[in-house]
Amino acid sequence: MLRAGIVGLPNVGKSTLFNALTAQQSALAANYPFATIEPNVGVVSVPDERLEPLARLVKTQVIVPATVEFLDIAGLVRGASKGEGLGNQFLANIRETDTVVQVVRSFEDEGVIHVEGKVDPVRDIETIQIELALADLATVERRREKAQKSLKSGDKIARAELDVLDKIQPALEGGRSARTVALTADERAVARNFFLLTTKPTIYAANVDENTLAAADENKMVQAVREIAAQEAAECVVICAQLESELVALPAAERIDYLNSLGVTTSGVDQLITSAYHLLGLMSFLTAGEKEVRAWTIPQGTRAQTAAGTIHSDIERGFIRAEVISYHDLMAAGSYAVAREKGLLRLEGKDYIMQEGDVVLFRFNV
Repeated sequence: MLRAGIVGLPNVGKSTLFNALTAQQSALAANYPFATIEPNVGVVSVPDERLEPLARLVKTQVIVPATVEFLDIAGLVRGASKGEGLGNQFLANIRETDTVVQVVRSFEDEGVIHVEGKVDPVRDIETIQIELALADLATVERRREKAQKSLKSGDKIARAELDVLDKIQPALEGGRSARTVALTADERAVARNFFLLTTKPTIYAANVDENTLAAADENKMVQAVREIAAQEAAECVVICAQLESELVALPAAERIDYLNSLGVTTSGVDQLITSAYHLLGLMSFLTAGEKEVRAWTIPQGTRAQTAAGTIHSDIERGFIRAEVISYHDLMAAGSYAVAREKGLLRLEGKDYIMQEGDVVLFRFNV
């Protein structure tokens, strides 16, 4: 399961956002630093408008969406890379995630304390970026020492590692993320073995207040966050965490109506969940029958036999073929029977590359 860590300075709305994401009030949201110590964990469904119509078509009441696991991680402060605040614990927790959601306060409110005394999204992002870069720099220096020792014995892998470290280290010394360094595909494969914090794909969540949510494009703080995201090839989602956490008490339809009344067409929470899901190049294929309708998570470019193993290793091992139809073709046909009559169901072999929204029945024998 994809794990996304919610990070940021203390008291910027991380736990409030977590509550909104998980539609619960399990995370302590308080107006003081380090309200979160141990990370809160919640499993969140990936919004997918295809599942309910598909369930009606195959006449099942059971729907199982794809999921993302979110961790609400303790706030980071200056000096975290040296153990300040809850720095060591913060760094250990973020190391366990696949992607990072950095909450950036983008609103003024004298009643909400800011750990730096003043709201400044650019400074806040730089604070976290520098601390993560410093932590990575220590990792790089240890890795370099190890590789240099191995190189003396003629280790070719060590030479490749040192070449990549030579590219990454200057960026980290300048307080920049390793993900901003241009690397070839082979070099990225080498870099993955370093397990650096700043190589993790990042989403910036610009946390605004309700009054400016609809006019986020005019918010200079949001503009600054978007500019940084664009420079890093990261993603940026605008969200009002406080509003979204309050809306969880309403039925889904009423939430949408309320957002629409504010001039907002989509939920920031839904955008964030979807962004986290797709940021790592993931996609969904679907299975549909009387037992259940389910979305299965796989990396883009996955072959059919490997995708079958997502359901069960026996299906992958005994793979014969896959009966495949696109979601849209199946819904247009109205039933599997009509889809077969029209020749819309295809038989695909083990090397078929799965496509987003494929509805699949795997045939196998073990």
